[in-house]
Amino acid sequence: MLELRHRGSCPGPREAVSPPPREGEAAGGDHETESTSDKETDIDDRYGDLDSRTDSDIPEIPPSSDRTPEILKKALSGLSSRWKNWWIRGILTLTMISLFFLIIYMGSFMLMLLVLGIQVKCFHEIITIGYRVYHSYDLPWFRTLSWYFLLCVNYFFYGETVADYFATFVQREEQLQFLIRYHRFISFALYLAGFCVFVLSLVKKHYRLQFYMFAWTHVTLLITVTQSHLVIQNLFEGMIWFLVPISSVICNDITAYLFGFFFGRTPLIKLSPKKTWEGFIGGFFSTVVDVNSFVTECEPSELFQLQTYSLPPFLKAVLRQERVSLYPFQIHSIALSTFASLIGPFGGFFASGFKRAFKIKDFANTIPGHGGIMDRFDCQYLMATFVHVYITSFIRGPNPSKVLQQLLVLQPEQQLNIYKTLKSHLIEKGILQPTLKV
Repeated sequence: MLELRHRGSCPGPREAVSPPPREGEAAGGDHETESTSDKETDIDDRYGDLDSRTDSDIPEIPPSSDRTPEILKKALSGLSSRWKNWWIRGILTLTMISLFFLIIYMGSFMLMLLVLGIQVKCFHEIITIGYRVYHSYDLPWFRTLSWYFLLCVNYFFYGETVADYFATFVQREEQLQFLIRYHRFISFALYLAGFCVFVLSLVKKHYRLQFYMFAWTHVTLLITVTQSHLVIQNLFEGMIWFLVPISSVICNDITAYLFGFFFGRTPLIKLSPKKTWEGFIGGFFSTVVDVNSFVTECEPSELFQLQTYSLPPFLKAVLRQERVSLYPFQIHSIALSTFASLIGPFGGFFASGFKRAFKIKDFANTIPGHGGIMDRFDCQYLMATFVHVYITSFIRGPNPSKVLQQLLVLQPEQQLNIYKTLKSHLIEKGILQPTLKV
């Protein structure tokens, strides 16, 4: 048997101890082939030992350097580390919120670019962790293929968005018609090229590691690209469906931190030792109240027109009234803020467990006092999925503009058949009067 020296990483091929020659075995011939085969099997077994590694065997990633501006360090040098971190987080939080408001003022296109930039940075932070953990194995084409797959998936999702929302414009441009018509085939062909390159890059001694990292890349794409696509889809449903969910998570993060900082005594979950029940509960009530005070100045749709609702029997007895006047969006905002404050934090707990598994404090050191971009958007991605599902389930109805766009690309005979069918249907309902034949 081979002696394995396993200290957090697999030994290289040179560390293998060759088995003693069998009695009567001569060099060369069939015996040499058998010996080579046994050697390859032993190497596979050694690298297969990766599957039995525990969390304590994961190689440690060197801690990130402190990127706090020197002017802040000097200004806060007399404070304890607890209060120093409080001030750094507070100042950087206000700075980020101010920049966010500026980008909102610049319009929807800049918000889309912001979402794309955040997506790419989050992808980079997660992929970098994987590369640092397994960098000693020198996996061929890992980083190149990871970024290639990111490009392919973004091409697919953004192409779908253009086809859905800008089809009328695209139909006027002959150069774009081909790309839109065969968009999914082109996207699949691009992905298939990357898939084939991955298969061709497989190296015998790295099989398991390469498939680990292949899965790592695809899970990262699922977390970052898919969720950011849903954020943009929510934006196209209306600015309010972009601002309120994001504001809910931001509000919950801030108020939960403040309540936990000043009143926190009871630990909430072992994955995040600094999280407390006081912060969790305080963040919930603060978020529900703050989000329902959201005010916009625009032409109101049905969601923002006051309506009267009948109360359930048990509420009638408590409130002593049968009806209540509310804006429909107030009901939706209660649902959004409740999810942001009760379920949204589990996105942060998931990220905390991920970081603990790889023995790191933050995903990166991009933002002093906060960590990486992923540290700030771990809850936002979960919120984006909920909002998209909520809109498709309870808000969005049939979209006449999309139906019209599909009709315009049909053949004239197909359009005429649809016209006749629709006309007959409207006559049966009494909406149109039947035409008299002369």
